[in-house]
Amino acid sequence: MNIKHAFALSTLALAVATGSPQADAAGTLTPLGSSHQPIRIVDHDVQVTINNGFAKVSVTQRFNNPNDTTLEALYATPVPESASLSEMHISAGELTLDGEVLPKDQAKQVYEQEKSQGREAGLATKESYQRYEFRVSPLPPNQDVTVNFVYYQPLSIDTGVGRFVYPLEEGGTDDVTNSFWTRNEKVESSFSVDLTMRSAWPVDEVRAPGLEQLAKPVKVDNETWQLRVDQPGGSLSKDFVFYYRLADNLPGRVEVIPYKAAKDKTGTFMMVVTPGVDLKPLQNGADYVFVLDTSGSMQGKIRTLARGVTQAIGKMQPQDRFRVVEFGESAREVIDWTAATPENVQQAITQIEALQPNGSTNLYAGLHEALDNLDNDRVTSIVLVTDGVTNTGVVSPKEFAKLLANYDLRVFGFLMGNSANWPLMRVITEASGGFYAGVSNDDDIVGQIMLAKSKVLSEAMHNVDLKISGGGTHDIAGRVGRKIYRGQQVVLFGRYDKAGPAEITLKAALSGEDKTYKATFSLPDVDTANPELERLWAMARVEDLEKASMLGLADEQETKTAIRDLGVSYQVVNDETAMVVMRDESFRANGIERRNQARMATEHAAQAQRAAAPVQNYRIDNNQPMFPGAAHSLGGGGGGALDLKSLLVLMLLGLGAMLRRRKAA
Repeated sequence: MNIKHAFALSTLALAVATGSPQADAAGTLTPLGSSHQPIRIVDHDVQVTINNGFAKVSVTQRFNNPNDTTLEALYATPVPESASLSEMHISAGELTLDGEVLPKDQAKQVYEQEKSQGREAGLATKESYQRYEFRVSPLPPNQDVTVNFVYYQPLSIDTGVGRFVYPLEEGGTDDVTNSFWTRNEKVESSFSVDLTMRSAWPVDEVRAPGLEQLAKPVKVDNETWQLRVDQPGGSLSKDFVFYYRLADNLPGRVEVIPYKAAKDKTGTFMMVVTPGVDLKPLQNGADYVFVLDTSGSMQGKIRTLARGVTQAIGKMQPQDRFRVVEFGESAREVIDWTAATPENVQQAITQIEALQPNGSTNLYAGLHEALDNLDNDRVTSIVLVTDGVTNTGVVSPKEFAKLLANYDLRVFGFLMGNSANWPLMRVITEASGGFYAGVSNDDDIVGQIMLAKSKVLSEAMHNVDLKISGGGTHDIAGRVGRKIYRGQQVVLFGRYDKAGPAEITLKAALSGEDKTYKATFSLPDVDTANPELERLWAMARVEDLEKASMLGLADEQETKTAIRDLGVSYQVVNDETAMVVMRDESFRANGIERRNQARMATEHAAQAQRAAAPVQNYRIDNNQPMFPGAAHSLGGGGGGALDLKSLLVLMLLGLGAMLRRRKAA
């Protein structure tokens, strides 16, 4: 069998065969004890377009009120990481209303005013990192109302593999909300996902785990793939996960996607750096501390956690050592330092699979326990698997960063499920020079952890210093860690004041030597192809401001004001803003400028032009490559190739063992 196809089939089978109980799902919310029937979801249709490093997601739902009285509809869904919620529309009969982003308190006030007058209105809010809420009023008895919302989301490639998740399964992390509402996750008529992926770089393979019986991906041409899933009814309880794998032997590269509406306007750009540096495997043994969240919020996720961790331990070399810590309300050592011999690994797997979720979440205690009894003579990494919801003990992100600053080790975090506290995980991993990845219950936990292990077992680029100069560039936003690991991309957003030459410089230490990589490029006077970049930049800037505030590096009130102003200026829903939908005359009566209406028109026109044209390649270092001569398999650049044969064997062995256990049971 072809190795690439075997890889896809084995991971798909693993995901299907070991499905876990579901947590709460997206859906309409009804107060517990209410005498009203839940608002029905008649249709749920999703359109996804992936192009040039970001995705546009448009969700259209038709709601129906089965009661004999007029009600307000409330729909909740998980927040995708780094997503910029930018549009909300309401359609009833021939009437269609659009939304505008305002400061949150003002938006709520205007919505309540319209609702009290019986006029059609809607409200979209972001409730921290956990969920979006959409309110629609009035919803007359036995009538339908259609609601559409749109968000944009940046994507990145890891070791040549891209990943998109449309989140539906709630993380079960918000106990207060869950104790007040009941959810209706059932779709009465049709559920569909229509995905189009366009890539300037050749894509060898795509897959959607668990959906191969419902839809087959279609390669339209060398730059376009399509996938459509149609289901009669269904449930909003499982995530839609889509993988795409770039062709082998692609070069290390730098891509710059610009947007500048006019010569006298400030420009925006998205920069994607794919290092093409050969990061060699580390041959010496290493120590790994697995820190596992077994709190009550991990119910429905604990089996996925155990599956991934036991497979990772099973892949270790005899010269490696591991230790296992679990935490709930408190922390305890489950397994002391143990050599990764076959006998010890098997005993550890039995112990880990017996773990049960219970109690509150003391994440600080778990990390504190993991930092005890370290061997200074061995390289140590912490693998933290959690949903990141800390509600007991120390909860301040600043204290987490302070704790980790005392140790020379890396934390590699895996966030289980949606509604996970990724802002806190970002602080933890960046404070230690590590990284984190999100994992869905419908994802490939084994593949995710093995990708991380391939990074841990390889050299990294240390003391990374990335600078962009020229063109009056400023307000750079995004993540550049102290280290760049094998397969990682760096995705940044920025602004510029003038057209002309610019330069990117990446300095890092590699194998004990200082290295400098450079590339020059030109920023355009006018480029109107990607206006959505302004919203993506604004959201990346918001996330950087939130991080600074969490670490005590910025005044909290000043940060909130800056986040509010960014949301209103670029029409993005964040924690300090909300989107209100109402009639044109209501906007006029309240003196509200139609900023979003103009921005949407610009974006929609650009999207139509892009759809009709060939995909543009935005690589800027073709003539003088920033990483000369570097090309590796499985996506090229990015620091080396994953050992697919080893990963395949691992997954097949794990699948066989699990199927045997299921059969015996």
